Amino acid sequence: MIRLRGVSKAFGAVRALDGLDLDVREGEFFCLLGPSGAGKTTTLKTVAGLEVPDAGTVELDGKDQRGVEPYDRGVAMCFESYALYPHKSVYDNLAFPLRSPRHRLPASRARERIGEVAELLGIAGLLDRSVGQLSNGQRQRVALGRVLVRPARAFLLDEPLSHLDAKLRQQMRAELKAIGSVRRTTTLYVTHDSVEALALGDRIGVIRDGRIVQTGTREEIWYRPHDTEVARAFGRPRINLLPGTVTPGGGFRSADGAVELDLGARAAPGTDVLVGARPRDLALGEGPGHTLTGTVYVTEVLGRSVEVTVRLGAQHVALVVPRGEAAGLRPDDPVRLSVRPENLLLFEADRPERPGRRIGP
Repeated sequence: MIRLRGVSKAFGAVRALDGLDLDVREGEFFCLLGPSGAGKTTTLKTVAGLEVPDAGTVELDGKDQRGVEPYDRGVAMCFESYALYPHKSVYDNLAFPLRSPRHRLPASRARERIGEVAELLGIAGLLDRSVGQLSNGQRQRVALGRVLVRPARAFLLDEPLSHLDAKLRQQMRAELKAIGSVRRTTTLYVTHDSVEALALGDRIGVIRDGRIVQTGTREEIWYRPHDTEVARAFGRPRINLLPGTVTPGGGFRSADGAVELDLGARAAPGTDVLVGARPRDLALGEGPGHTLTGTVYVTEVLGRSVEVTVRLGAQHVALVVPRGEAAGLRPDDPVRLSVRPENLLLFEADRPERPGRRIGP
């Protein structure tokens, strides 16, 4: 439904998009994840027609949008900066798109539609207030509501939950997911939060330096990350990455020799590599798979779970276990860890010019 091919955009000496390719399918909730400056907002503005690409093509429903004005593209965009009318009430801000010649609705139907969206976003009691009386979080919900009230071929959402508190963000993620499931309106959602991307996205695209690094389902991104930077972007605590080399038998030996693993690595002996293990894939005690021996460095209670940091020679690894399993653990206590072979990831070593790429299928 949305297709970008070879799109480049520069602002002076800064290259915001660098030959970007992107496909968003009809009815899909697609999350574009990346850090500040990666090109996320420029991508949205290019789709909306607010920025003209220096090179490449933008297509909506298979039609090239070159020369098509934003008003005629049939997309609705929610800006991170709200873009509300400060002199109008909340109701009038929500009603504004429905009063345009293209989307005009009878007053009764407009009131009904605005009421539905306001109730969904938790702002039904604010409709008579002026925008100046609202908190930042309330303004952001009004800005999102103004997008949702109007019919559109696609929603373009630029970090619409970034100014909400944690509890409201979690609630709104559920509501946005429900909206996407019910309406099946194509949605391109920009975020820097990997939790949001995993919770919302039918598919996720990871953008870096104006290029798409990897696109896939949450399972593909989680279990088969393209490189160490993608692997680090998902999961809290972050993935453990142990440096070492490939042994003659295709195994792994850590830099200090404290960890040895039989991996069947598809790399030449002596190759510098990183072995990745996610904290929730490690377990306390001996179990199926590989066993590691170390000492407790520190523990941190996370509600029902505990994050345990363990010394393995000169390296530290983190794991998350149920609170009962970590009861009584103290710094310097000896412990054994286990991890299944299928839960280990092998990467090339990071280089100054690029992160290490995953080795293997």
